[in-house]
Amino acid sequence: MPAAALKPKPLPTQSTAKRPVQLDLPYEPVPKRPLPAGRPREWYVTHNRRLKAMRLAIALLDSGVYLPSQARNERIRSAALAVGVHPPSDTTCHMVRALMRYSR
Repeated sequence: MPAAALKPKPLPTQSTAKRPVQLDLPYEPVPKRPLPAGRPREWYVTHNRRLKAMRLAIALLDSGVYLPSQARNERIRSAALAVGVHPPSDTTCHMVRALMRYSR
């Protein structure tokens, strides 16, 4: 018997299923913990910007935006409104596109 016949068939995804696959409801965020004390202010600004960019990148991927070229600043800012965070700066929008680029 060929080895390929012994492997279990993977579950269908949204793109390969014959009918829509029911997606799980959005997860509940992890409780926030205080950041470590004693670091320079710039470290905290950068850290929070990275967290915000990550949240926005995940929201865009969940909404069907998979390519950085599809994620214009306006689209990222509308995702921020949907997620419930303040509109990002141009720097944060650039960081969102960079995260999407390197996740591929």
